[in-house]
Amino acid sequence: MRAIAGLWRWRHNPLRRGTDRVEAWVALVALLLLVVAVPLAGILSGVLTGNALQRAVRDQRAARQQITATVVREVRQPPLDPDPETATRRDAHSRVLAAWTGPDGTSHSGTVVADLKSPHTGDPFKLWTDRHGRIVGRPLDSPTATTHAALAGLGAAAATTGLVEGARRLIVWRLIRRRYARWDQAWAQAGPDWGRTGTGS
Repeated sequence: MRAIAGLWRWRHNPLRRGTDRVEAWVALVALLLLVVAVPLAGILSGVLTGNALQRAVRDQRAARQQITATVVREVRQPPLDPDPETATRRDAHSRVLAAWTGPDGTSHSGTVVADLKSPHTGDPFKLWTDRHGRIVGRPLDSPTATTHAALAGLGAAAATTGLVEGARRLIVWRLIRRRYARWDQAWAQAGPDWGRTGTGS
């Protein structure tokens, strides 16, 4: 911001260097990109991601169906995490041998995870399957899709901010190196005679 304010102040200053002008313009362009490009990138990314995820929500809802399965017997297996304080919610579910009929009328059975604390033979529970009765994951819901789209938009905005600021810093770093190189050249020319009698110092 100092460089932007200095852009006006240094216009007619005789001590102004070309690199000072370039640095001020780089800061101004970076500021404009941060004001315009960052929100645009975030909104565009969020909208595109949201559209894709909402399509996925519709496709999954059309392809997956919740059916009722029946417990045949409980399958005794130790939990994935034996520590009750760190065990996940899924570890609290029961593994059972179940039977179910797919949406196409075919019969299926297999070991599945049921949301039952103490399953008994004949207990009903819900499962998600595809059209052929194969077990699939729960379909993505619309609020979750919206949340993921918002996070994608924020991520894109943050990445664009980092890119603009990184480019600005790289250009300024190169300008500073160029200044130092010129100072070294000027010092090399004036240095050998510095302070000697008769050299005009």
